[in-house]
Amino acid sequence: MSASSIIFYIIAAFILATGILAVTTRKIFRASIWLLFSLIGVASLYFWMQLEFLAAVQIIVYVGGIVVLIIFSIFLTIKSGEEMPKPILMRSIFSALAVIFGTAFMVRLISQYNFKAGSEGTFVLRINDIGTQMLDTKNYGYLLPFELISILLLAAMIGCIVIAIKQKEQPTTIS
Repeated sequence: MSASSIIFYIIAAFILATGILAVTTRKIFRASIWLLFSLIGVASLYFWMQLEFLAAVQIIVYVGGIVVLIIFSIFLTIKSGEEMPKPILMRSIFSALAVIFGTAFMVRLISQYNFKAGSEGTFVLRINDIGTQMLDTKNYGYLLPFELISILLLAAMIGCIVIAIKQKEQPTTIS
């Protein structure tokens, strides 16, 4: 086994472990921190594949944007430090069965195919091409999805602020 394979398995184990911890922890703030580590692991996988631009976008957009928005939303709520309720036993059993069957199904699908190394060599990814593709409004352009995502993030932040605003209690007057 080469050093490259060992590094891949370490990164994959880190992503898997932090993803599981993000889903299973009972404190919501800790779940968001584990999600942050999981997304950093995905960025490190991009670095491992020598896709530095995608890794930088992963860190800027997801780690720097989405997770920070989630953490701010948690802090804006009143009960940010409390534990979430324990899951119902039947829900845990069904979730475990779904994971087991999903993993078995995925392993079965992957084992049916013979993956061969590509003979074309590595692909060339230029930053100029990525920038042109992102700003293109014609076929296969990504400008409209980026604009829609920015509007979605703005709406999510406004929603978080509206939820977090405490309503002043009206004084009751006895007449």
